[in-house]
Amino acid sequence: MIFLDGSQGEGGGQIVRSAITLSCLTGEAVRVENIRAGRKPRGLRPQHVAAVRAAAQLCEAAIAGVEVGSEALTFEPRAPVRSGVYEWAVGTAGSAALVLQTVLLPLALAEGRSELRVHGGTHVPHSPSGHYVRDVYAPALLELGADVEIYVSAYGWTPEGGGTLTAYTSGGARLRGVDMRERGALERVFGVAVGCNLPAHIPQRMANRARNLLRPHLAGAPLDIRPQRARSISTGAGIFLAAEYANGRGGVGVLGKRGMPSEVVAERAVQALLAFHDSGAAVDRHLADQLILPLALAEGPSALRAEAISSHCRTQAMVVRAFLPRAIHLDERTQTITVEAT
Repeated sequence: MIFLDGSQGEGGGQIVRSAITLSCLTGEAVRVENIRAGRKPRGLRPQHVAAVRAAAQLCEAAIAGVEVGSEALTFEPRAPVRSGVYEWAVGTAGSAALVLQTVLLPLALAEGRSELRVHGGTHVPHSPSGHYVRDVYAPALLELGADVEIYVSAYGWTPEGGGTLTAYTSGGARLRGVDMRERGALERVFGVAVGCNLPAHIPQRMANRARNLLRPHLAGAPLDIRPQRARSISTGAGIFLAAEYANGRGGVGVLGKRGMPSEVVAERAVQALLAFHDSGAAVDRHLADQLILPLALAEGPSALRAEAISSHCRTQAMVVRAFLPRAIHLDERTQTITVEAT
């Protein structure tokens, strides 16, 4: 059994999610202690409980300590990952995207087609939005050789949740290494400004402001930011942008909140996207840590230039090294992540 200290690195739920994914993939049992020692409140939150239970269903794992507030858990796979049709609910506005990311890669590598639905929060603080996993994370996995599709089937905002992410994978993927040290030319910027249960002028104002601010910086690259008004059991707004390069991608999202003008929401998103663009990096700071795990499973070496080597990157590398015999180097001088060939 592999033992991990959840207080290391960024000290959040990432250690649990990555450890569970790797346990499914390798068949190695794992125990994680001091879970979320760097967060308040400590211990598992509803989305972590949902993620562990979902992963356990894939590989018939024996689990212990999997309840809200638990600071230690054990996960012991008893069978290979099994493809199929699955549906899970967080039960709160906890992040559906984090649950989906925990189970998607094991199913993408398992033989057979899978269909997944995760109910919960799709656009909530401190987690990737449904649009980010659809427009940035999923296309990055496609580049590595995993056939995955993700859709935002219903919006779920804080505090009610009630959203749904749907994903499909054909399974049987063989991941390949990538060289993303140079991102190439900007090919397009796109996104959506969303307002749920709100007047139509709110998403329209966000979209207009973002287009006006971005257009002078794109050197003629296509720009497509669309306003969208939707209905949901929860009310919320936000803008979600993505940039695609010939050999790279990144995305940002900003959630609206009461008292914040629509134009300010758009301005904050544009500032974040332009900061990524001006960095010259091939992948944004969040995608960088999310790709370490699949790159460690890929055939051949990989290298990518990140917007930043974050604490999440360092933590992810630490967890992967506990399961897999891959040399992972993080060069904070050049912001480059390298995964050596086996």
